[in-house]
Amino acid sequence: MRILAVDPGEKHIGLALSDASGTIASPLTVITHTKRSVDAAVIAGLALEHAVDRIIIGQALDSEGYAGYRARPAQRLAEAIRTQTILPVELWDESYSTQTARQVRIEMGAPRQQRRGHLDALAAVIILQDYLDEHENKP
Repeated sequence: MRILAVDPGEKHIGLALSDASGTIASPLTVITHTKRSVDAAVIAGLALEHAVDRIIIGQALDSEGYAGYRARPAQRLAEAIRTQTILPVELWDESYSTQTARQVRIEMGAPRQQRRGHLDALAAVIILQDYLDEHENKP
């Protein structure tokens, strides 16, 4: 089962793709946010191009695990994607994915200049790998 993960941001949208077995997440690309309907069409097109079975959208949850105002843009993007594809679109907790991506770059020894780049695709990988690990060995 191949899965596409989306890390929506205000300026950029990170995308990650699982392998065919649905066990390993890899960065796919970063797209520049333009308009929700256009972003949704691009994401649906990439899902079709890569023959995915499901799309996961990262949404920020609060400390209690509830979707607050910061989750609304992800929810709206998920709805827009649902109008563009028949694939299942699922929201998944993305809390701290960008901070984790930044920490990964630091641990990899990336110089400060390189750490400023897009963390969006790496954050999408973290969201997707979390999803894959949580659903491992589940039908």
